[in-house]
Amino acid sequence: MTDIPRRTAARTAKLASLPLGVAGRAAAGLGRRLVGGDGEEISAQLMARSAEQLFAVLGELKGGAMKFGQALSVFEAAIPDEFAAPFRESLVKLQSAAPPMATSDVHRMLAEQFGRGWRQRFRDFEDTPAAAASIGQVHRAIWRDGREVAVKVQYPGAEEALRSDLRQLSRMSRIIQPLAPGLEIKPLIAELRERMEEELDYRDEADNQRAFAAAYEGDEMFKVPRVVASAPRAMVTEWVTGRKLSDVIRSGTQEERDRAAALLAEFHYSAPAFVGLLHADPHPGNFQVLDDGRLMVLDFGAVARLPDGLPRPLSVMARLALENKPAELLQLLRDHGFVRPGSALTEEDAIEYLAPFTEPLRTESFRFNRRWLQRQAERIGDLRRPEFRTGRELNLPPQYLLVHRVTMGTLGVLCQLDADVRLRAIVKRWQPWVFDAEDETASRHA
Repeated sequence: MTDIPRRTAARTAKLASLPLGVAGRAAAGLGRRLVGGDGEEISAQLMARSAEQLFAVLGELKGGAMKFGQALSVFEAAIPDEFAAPFRESLVKLQSAAPPMATSDVHRMLAEQFGRGWRQRFRDFEDTPAAAASIGQVHRAIWRDGREVAVKVQYPGAEEALRSDLRQLSRMSRIIQPLAPGLEIKPLIAELRERMEEELDYRDEADNQRAFAAAYEGDEMFKVPRVVASAPRAMVTEWVTGRKLSDVIRSGTQEERDRAAALLAEFHYSAPAFVGLLHADPHPGNFQVLDDGRLMVLDFGAVARLPDGLPRPLSVMARLALENKPAELLQLLRDHGFVRPGSALTEEDAIEYLAPFTEPLRTESFRFNRRWLQRQAERIGDLRRPEFRTGRELNLPPQYLLVHRVTMGTLGVLCQLDADVRLRAIVKRWQPWVFDAEDETASRHA
């Protein structure tokens, strides 16, 4: 592939091959079972081949298809083990790898963005990309002042590809759903569509990254590379490299995984207070652990703008659930539009539904792992359980949607890390009113 395939019909056909391929393999597997093949072995082979196809199609198409795959990679910890194992490596690849575009396209895009004399800005520029993602790829270079820099170049046709893919994926969500048991595919695609526009203009991303870099300048826990130059479809930042978080997930020691998880949680809860922004793309490909122990954060194309910090109603909901105050919790949910009109939701329903979400805050240290997240997915996704019916009575207002998804995505990565995290202390540091109503009152009068 030298460019993003642009024709809608061609991209739709590629995406349609996912459910069709799964259906075809399922039919073939049934035939083999009928003639005496081992059922479990055949199922494992089918899932492995589906995983390979998933990576091949989503990675090759880039655009919205790959963005969707990256979003899935965050939540793979929620997928039951019997389905997740074959998909895990394929989805991890989507976090940082995709077929590169042609060198001529890279040069043409840089000339369009920085002018015909773009090479004069660099002492050296490596034509082979160092990394690739959903709508752009990264090249290593030397800036004119001698600094090592990363040059992010958007794929030609990225906007058209994003629109086409997410439109088609939305139409096919019910067919694709079996590829990711335990996950709600359609709302995920809808949220990706809403975020699409802000990720296409790298000047917005550069502004976001400048704000984060300034806020965390000299911080002992976090590193955000400085922005050197930016344009609508290209940007240049400091080159900093460390150990990929996906590698820590795969082969890190328990101590390394615990520390990485603590840093990730600290970044999630501190950023709204420090920067007034929330990094909204928490898949492992956007994080690296530096040699000095700091967590490096990349890709600021998607952010939630939170000038007043994390939304206070969400914090108060957590406090009321922790304090087991069902009447006050239900009233708060109604006041802020979390309960659908005409709902018969009871106080007990509300407290039982939210209790597991506050479970990590009830102890000094909590073990995040895949099994815990799978239980939460089963609890709210099983039609036979009361929590499923409660979930249908609840509504997530638009202003809270992105914050909720990012928080759940961050918890998903913590579970991939299989880590012990002192989350209670982290949340108390940045949202003390979750644990004490007096802190909330004091902060309002401050």
